[in-house]
Amino acid sequence: MPPATAPQEQNGDVAVVIDRLSKHFGSAPALQDLSAQISYGRLTGLVGPDGAGKTTLMRILTGLLVPNSGHATVAGFDVADDNDAIHVATGYMPQRFGLYEDLSVMENMRLYAQLRGMDADGHTDLFAQLLDFTRLAPFTGRLAGKLSGGMKQKLGLACALMARPAVLLLDEPGVGVDPVSRQDLWRMVQALTDEGMAVVWSTAYLDEAERCDNVLLLNEGQLAYDGPPGELTARLTSRSFRLEQVGERRRAVLAEVLSLDSVGDGVIQGAGVRVVLRADAGTEQISALADRVGAQLKAVPARFEDAFIDLLGGGPGGTSALAEGMPPVELASDVAVSCRDLTKRFGDFTATDMVSFEVRKGEIFGLLGPNGAGKSTTFKMLCGLLKPTSGEAQVVGLDLRRATGAAKGQLGYMAQKFSLYGLLSVRQNLEFSAGVYGLKGAARQARIDEMIDIFGLQPWLSAAPESLPLGVRQRLALACAVMHRPPVLFLDEPTSGVDPITRREFWTHINGLARKGVTVMVTTHFMDEAEYCDRVAMLYRARLIALDTPDALKRSAVSDLRPDPTMEDAFIHLVEAEDRADEARSGVAA
Repeated sequence: MPPATAPQEQNGDVAVVIDRLSKHFGSAPALQDLSAQISYGRLTGLVGPDGAGKTTLMRILTGLLVPNSGHATVAGFDVADDNDAIHVATGYMPQRFGLYEDLSVMENMRLYAQLRGMDADGHTDLFAQLLDFTRLAPFTGRLAGKLSGGMKQKLGLACALMARPAVLLLDEPGVGVDPVSRQDLWRMVQALTDEGMAVVWSTAYLDEAERCDNVLLLNEGQLAYDGPPGELTARLTSRSFRLEQVGERRRAVLAEVLSLDSVGDGVIQGAGVRVVLRADAGTEQISALADRVGAQLKAVPARFEDAFIDLLGGGPGGTSALAEGMPPVELASDVAVSCRDLTKRFGDFTATDMVSFEVRKGEIFGLLGPNGAGKSTTFKMLCGLLKPTSGEAQVVGLDLRRATGAAKGQLGYMAQKFSLYGLLSVRQNLEFSAGVYGLKGAARQARIDEMIDIFGLQPWLSAAPESLPLGVRQRLALACAVMHRPPVLFLDEPTSGVDPITRREFWTHINGLARKGVTVMVTTHFMDEAEYCDRVAMLYRARLIALDTPDALKRSAVSDLRPDPTMEDAFIHLVEAEDRADEARSGVAA
């Protein structure tokens, strides 16, 4: 990579100075009296719950917003007084990066060079370096709209690096990106910081924040923590535990755990339940619960996510009002969803190739795989939104080839790309969904009111979906998907980009629905979420390469270097093993 643009004025190793910065929109404060510093040659994580002010801060640092009070300098330039210089000194990759999908990779790069005031014809060496750095050189002619999610993020990074900035600001670059592609992003960012660039990485994935050199944790526009992630994690020493081998009872046990006064947070972890105790709480309650359910209580190292949730006052609890109001699901068969040799081709391209599996009633079934592996295509076929090229699929015993309409009435679908109607308000979206699913009269209004109450939508009823914070939008999308109380629920990356507290809220509802017998199929790139699943199917290059419990998949990745592998380790292990097998098959064929 070419060296970063030299700052006009350096204050030692300090790249960014934030001094009592405040910003409000109308009467709503977005940032309040914020002060911090960001150093060159370091990766700084910017974390916090939805609406904490992360994006507002980034936009101020790039000169796109002007603070109401206080000031900030980036590479020695004042964000308000030196706006033109700020645009040269910074590279910015927003959450929704503005790639032109009908332009190729190279055409996007040339366009961004021109937008940065560069002569595109005179920087062929820079283009070559960026393409090599991002590993996009083989794809220069491919349209941006045809790239996988990971490749789009790499192209976005290349465009953000076009003017060789001193400070690089990345607003949630890992959202919707699979673990393999995320490893590539980390490799590239590490190379940039090694060369002295200051990189700010905003993220909702706390395993990403844990890898940063320093973390700024925002909450309600204020700085709640500033320091190395390990120092915050150390505050939870001796407060993190796991209830081992809880097995099929783990969802009920989690609900019990979260009802204890001494517990601040809890999540499912494979066949066990991970527990974080509140400050100064003893182990008496959790030990008694472990004895009652016949589980072993084991102390485990704290994670940054444990510390994050603890700092914000704990998780949302374990009772789902959505599930509590739903009657148990009754099905004629224990198999709720099945597919056999399911295949989908688009011209010469095979998106899903001979995929077969069954999902039992009340099971949470995860579908994992790298970007472009065929997960969303498989989902759409099982929902009746895409017609298979060949093979069979059934939902609650209904053949999707012959009874598509009847099958759709038995399922709820929350799409990967936000599927609400932008021209309708929140209330109108709820009313429309109720009508689509055949709800009428008093029952229709009662169900709409129930969704408004459960998902806290009352303050947003007249707003358009695009104006909502991401977490609220996702709540609305889930409300629309479950309005008619379907026995089968398809969730395509339902928590992508939302903060850990909102993610826990979603999984409280999902766990509660599963306990009522609702069958849930879910795709996710957040590997800790895969731990909630009863079983996980792994797709790669359109084929099913693994199907087992999360714990079994993790055991398959055990090695001397990884004696206790994570789900991310298992994901990468399965992909690499399949690559080696493909190479071996190619060698034999040759």
